[in-house]
Amino acid sequence: QVQLVESGGGLVKAGGSLRLSCAASGSIFSISFMGWYRQAPGAQRELVASIISGGSTTYEDSVKDRFTISADNAKNTVYLQMNSLKPEDTAVYYCHVVCRSGVSVVPANYWGQGTQVTVSS
Repeated sequence: QVQLVESGGGLVKAGGSLRLSCAASGSIFSISFMGWYRQAPGAQRELVASIISGGSTTYEDSVKDRFTISADNAKNTVYLQMNSLKPEDTAVYYCHVVCRSGVSVVPANYWGQGTQVTVSS
């Protein structure tokens, strides 16, 4: 089984920074996609940033130039560096990984438990 463990959320003032981490463990063969989603109260879950195995990244428009996604392939870990945080960034942030593993040779989806990010004004 593949497990994702997230860390790094918390409370920060507007303009501050946080760094989220998500470590994937288990019998992982290869990771094809790693991403961060967020869900604010009453809103749908949205993709914030993603990185694929080739290193290409995508960002939701509102976080471009403020957030940076990166991955340490040797550690099967993805990071989200969040700078210049705004109150509207407040949400639960979820890590999402698509990988092949000892459980499934077909790429499967895995989700972290979520970490709360709260930005005060």
